[in-house]
Amino acid sequence: MKLKMQFCAAMLLVISGSAHAERIKDLTHVAGVRGNQLIGYGLVVGLDGTGDQTSQAPFTVQSLKNMLAQLGVVVPADVNPQLKNVAAVAVNATLPAFAKPGQTIDVTVSSIGNAKSLRGGTLLVAPLKGLDGQVYAVAQGNMIVSGFGIEGRDGSRVSLNVPSAGRVPGGATVERASPNRFAEGEFVVLNLNSADFTTASRLAERINGELGVGTAVTLDATSVRVQAPVDSSQRIAFVSVIENLEFEPGDAAARVIVNSRTGTVVIGNHVRVMPAAVAHGSMSVTIKEDLLVSQPGPLSRGGQTVVVPDSQIEVEQERGNAFLFQPGVGLDEIVRAINEVGAAPGDLVAILEALREAGALRAELIVI
Repeated sequence: MKLKMQFCAAMLLVISGSAHAERIKDLTHVAGVRGNQLIGYGLVVGLDGTGDQTSQAPFTVQSLKNMLAQLGVVVPADVNPQLKNVAAVAVNATLPAFAKPGQTIDVTVSSIGNAKSLRGGTLLVAPLKGLDGQVYAVAQGNMIVSGFGIEGRDGSRVSLNVPSAGRVPGGATVERASPNRFAEGEFVVLNLNSADFTTASRLAERINGELGVGTAVTLDATSVRVQAPVDSSQRIAFVSVIENLEFEPGDAAARVIVNSRTGTVVIGNHVRVMPAAVAHGSMSVTIKEDLLVSQPGPLSRGGQTVVVPDSQIEVEQERGNAFLFQPGVGLDEIVRAINEVGAAPGDLVAILEALREAGALRAELIVI
């Protein structure tokens, strides 16, 4: 039985395009104020026999020998430790803008060898470097792994999530602040999170209306340049005033987004359909075949027992419902018409694709 399309978040999400005031800080970000990616290499120890197999991950043994040598423990060159509780890992983090030495940041730890699980392990000191080769943070701490894996002797295995990766909350201490150009120059550039010419124009008008004509200039559909004080403290107060101003952004473009795996459909408020007639229905064919045994009579001569197939074919066709879209039909009419014919999510996707192929859908159809 097909489920009736309901106007709810579980099956049909509606994006409202009506204009309403938004804060500038919610729709933009200041150019140059961003995080920086850090990466490092380290060892996780204390695993319960789920570490790297040294025969297939020789770099783990080499890393352990180098670490022990720095601590004054010399391992002979001809000795190859059989490690089961150690794993070589890659450590990555994002250094936030304006992070200062002494602050802590979260790190993500991922196995780069053949370790089965990092659960219960401890990350040893691992320097985190930026793309310029400088050390910006140092990571160390106990692992938090959400996944687990259980393996039987016969090779069967049950796992949940990914046990070979985890996190160390607050596991890295910032050692060096990342450079930024926020206080340089005479201007501050505001970049929209989503490019839109109308929104950029309204943003500049709002700033000029509050701070004076010529303060803000639109560069393109994404960027608005604002003249700002040169003094650092005054610039911070200036940006604080700007980011709390409210304005009405432009309406979102007409889009229909379809998730083909879950059947979720998102329809924008400005989606329109040109004149079109749609017929909806389905047919199911069931073929059942039985084998019957035919035997000759008791007094017959030369008769043989044979197997005779008996095929039964049933055709069931649902009543096809047709509905007509008038010119310029909007979201409300589309949803109402689909609900009336009892279309399931998969049927809705097919209807939308058919409308697009016919040139009747005035919106961008995105299937993910």
